[in-house]
Amino acid sequence: MAEESLSTLLEPDVDAGFVVTPYVTDVVDHALAYLHADLPVHFCGPAGTGKTALALHVAARLNRPIVLIHGDDEFKTPDLVGAEYGFRLKRLRDQYIHSVTKLEEDVVKRWTDNRLTVACKHGFTLVYDEFTRSKPEANNTLLSILEEKLLDLPAGGTADNYLAVHPKFRAIFTSNPEEYAGIHKAQDALKDRLVTIHVGYFDADTEIAITASRSGIAENDAKRLVNLVRAFRAECRRQQLPSVRESIKIAKVLKARGIHPSKKDPFFRKVCLHVLTAQQHVADANTIQESQPGQLLEELIERYC
Repeated sequence: MAEESLSTLLEPDVDAGFVVTPYVTDVVDHALAYLHADLPVHFCGPAGTGKTALALHVAARLNRPIVLIHGDDEFKTPDLVGAEYGFRLKRLRDQYIHSVTKLEEDVVKRWTDNRLTVACKHGFTLVYDEFTRSKPEANNTLLSILEEKLLDLPAGGTADNYLAVHPKFRAIFTSNPEEYAGIHKAQDALKDRLVTIHVGYFDADTEIAITASRSGIAENDAKRLVNLVRAFRAECRRQQLPSVRESIKIAKVLKARGIHPSKKDPFFRKVCLHVLTAQQHVADANTIQESQPGQLLEELIERYC
């Protein structure tokens, strides 16, 4: 394998801190069943629902090297497949007859595989995170990979411009809902080739376990905090709702500060204001409730903390 290909790989190490609950186990088991049947898996859901963590955990469970790609609006097909970058110079100096010097030079373009080609060629697991951030035309090359098991290469890629996909190649995709900013609508032909698992917000037990694990706060504190964030999510009116990610943010601040989630602590109340609402900073915690989100937040803090 080319040296530059090695830098694209992640080792399939299962994260010891990955939280396993009955909900997570059920999702992972189904995803692995689809992948073992050679069906690509697509985790789709709102931000903060653990899609990328799930994808990497499932990929690690396959025990094959992982190629990770993050979707990008600037991607074109060569950014995924590869292209001719630079030149290779071969020079031959022949002095078999000492009085005659024969000099030959051969300059050829140098082909370099990009990550998708590396995964297809060697049978690695592809994790294409937020693939709908890439334009649909950049992802067209995936159609033949997932269906005909052929990678169509530009001229110069191989002698016949086609690469047979390794039988152990597997693909996992993640995406946000189409209404999010910066998201392109995936072509129907590609979505039709994927098994889509819609990942929603975790159940309460899973969110508590994740918050405690990722922040290091006590389980009782994590429970109060998660209950607060879940109640705020259920009652607030925003397009992008708070998730377990917001619980972790607040919990990390509490851990670093050495405090607990308490309605009597003005610092804690203002941390919740910053993380959970778009309301401007206030010096006096008593003025938080002057806006509708602040009023809702204050009521929930009084109830849960």
